[in-house]
Amino acid sequence: MAADTGQGRSFATFLVGLTGACAGIAYLSTGMGKLALVAGGAILLASLFAFLKGKPREGKPAQNASPTGMKLIGAFIAAFGWVLTFVGIQITASVGGRLVLALVGIAISLFGILSILPAAFNKKAIWKA
Repeated sequence: MAADTGQGRSFATFLVGLTGACAGIAYLSTGMGKLALVAGGAILLASLFAFLKGKPREGKPAQNASPTGMKLIGAFIAAFGWVLTFVGIQITASVGGRLVLALVGIAISLFGILSILPAAFNKKAIWKA
């Protein structure tokens, strides 16, 4: 949701550019597809600069910064669970082994997402001030 009209205009420009770039990728083998990709990319860059121009108007963030190390550990554990799930397909050929590795990987990811990341973000939560 945009805080002012400038941010709303920038977001609308971003959506138009993203749509054009996606259409260009879809039809890359045609001349119009290449044109759409270039035009969409240019519009995306224009929206990026518009976003950066409006950044100083946002003011002070409502939430204090939380510990970066805990965030990184939680994100790493969540990503490791998915890597274990994907690599488990290559490790074993049996269906039972794949199932066990997939369940263990999903459990590790959920532990990182539902346990470690909320703890990192709640250390300096607004309501604890």
